[in-house]
Order: sequence, then structure tokens, then C-alpha cells
Amino acid sequence: MFKAVSSEFLVPFDDSFSLSEVSASPSASFDVNKDYKKKLEKVVEDMHDLQRILYAHDKHALLIVFQAMDAAGKDSTIRAVMSGINPAGCQVFSFKKPSSTELDHDFLWRTNRCMPERGRIGIFNRSYYEEVLIVRVHPDILEYQNLPDKINFDTIWQERYESIQDMEKHLARNGTVILKFWLNVSKEEQKNRFLARIDNQEKNWKWSSGDLKERAHWQDYMQAYEDALRATSKPWAPWYAIPADDKPYMRYSVAKIVKKTLESLNLKYPNLDDEERNNLNVAKEQLLNE
Repeated sequence: MFKAVSSEFLVPFDDSFSLSEVSASPSASFDVNKDYKKKLEKVVEDMHDLQRILYAHDKHALLIVFQAMDAAGKDSTIRAVMSGINPAGCQVFSFKKPSSTELDHDFLWRTNRCMPERGRIGIFNRSYYEEVLIVRVHPDILEYQNLPDKINFDTIWQERYESIQDMEKHLARNGTVILKFWLNVSKEEQKNRFLARIDNQEKNWKWSSGDLKERAHWQDYMQAYEDALRATSKPWAPWYAIPADDKPYMRYSVAKIVKKTLESLNLKYPNLDDEERNNLNVAKEQLLNE
């Protein structure tokens, strides 16, 4: 079963994670003289080849989960990191407010039906973790989820963590490699990006009045993120808390972890047996003699 690759951003597996120990600003490894856009281009180029082997090998799927506050850069990171990947081998799903059909199923159903097939990369822009993030900050949402029993707020979040852990371990046992990225943007940087959306006409479409409403719950969200990451970062389904205030550094950091993960699988193109190789030689001879 897959084990997490090492990184300075890896959330520990011993329930010790604390937001007070991570920063939204680039870490000590940040080099102001380096061009992180160019470094990203090289990593993306390498990922192109690794994705081809993943597809041909057809034994593993890769699920990449992105969670973050608004304006942290989820969309642009997905676009930048996956820019060199063959679209035929990659699927992106965004999860927003559940539909009535989705509410008639358990909270994992709508994401489970979108899991990547073996050989493919699946990307979740938000995910089943919304059920222990926004739903925890706004617990009145639970009233619309048609739960069978009276809600016990002393136990429901731990129960959901356990459901997520069980699901992720099941996926890992069956070949799905799971990477989860929390893009850690600061409240001040979010403010600056919101102002840019308002001031720049080309970015006005990104603005939503709901963004300010959620910003008012900042501390509640931070507590929900800390608890969720602490409870669900596991060797087979790790969380990485990525500093998000500097976008080029953030994107490079994410891409580097994805690349290292694919390399750690030691994937190879399938080997042909003697009969298959002989068939190739016969086919080649027929083509040459046409």
C-alpha cells in the first residue's frame, strides 16, 4: 500500500498537527532568487512522462484533493500543475452545494461515484471534506441531509472522520494513491485577492457576496481545518499544508509532491511475454512486406 512521500509540508500522522506551527508564507526553503515558474515547468514536463506510464501500467489511480478558503488559488493551481498532463488521463470534479439527489444518499456517495479509474488522475476541487468543514461551521446544513437519527453534535464529526478514514484506506488497499492538499492562505492575503477581484473588471466574475459571509467565520474554519487534518492525515492518505500566499511557490510545491509520489510507485511500461513479442515481429514483417 502506498506510503506518503516526505515533505516539509506533510501533516504528521500522530494527531499533533497545529495551525500555530504552519505558515501561509513561503517556508525557510524559499529562495527569492529562484524563478519558481520555470522550476514548475520542468516538474510539469517530468509529470507528463510519469502520467503516461501510470496510464499504461493500469494498476494505480491517483486521487488529488484540494481544499482551501476562497481565493487561495485552487483553480489556478490545478490548471498550472496539470498543464502538461494528457486530458484523456485526467478528470477534474468540483463539488459545491449538494443536489436533492445527492442528499438522498450518504455524504460520501457523490464523490465516490467520481473516483478515478486505474491508470487515471482524478482531481477534486473541494471534496467529501466539505462535510466536516463548511457543514461543521454551518451545522444547520445537517437538517437538510435526511439523516435517520437525531443529530448528536458530540459525536457526529468524529463519526464522519472515521467514515472518511475507512473509505480512504479501502481505496488505498485497492490501488488508489491519495494526495490531499490544503492551500493555506492567510486572512490578509485573502483580503488582498478579494480587493483585486473587485478592482479588476476581468476578475469581477469571480466575486460572490457569499465570500464575505464565509470570511466572517474565519476562526471557525481554521478550527475545522485543524481538526480535520489532524484526524485524517494518514500514511496512505496524507495531507500536505502548503503555504499559499505566494502562488508560484505554492504551485511548484504541489507539483513537486505529485511528481515525487508518482516516482515512488516505481511504475514501468508493461512487459510483453514471448508470445506477444513474437506477434509484434510477425505484424512488423507483414507491414514491411506490403
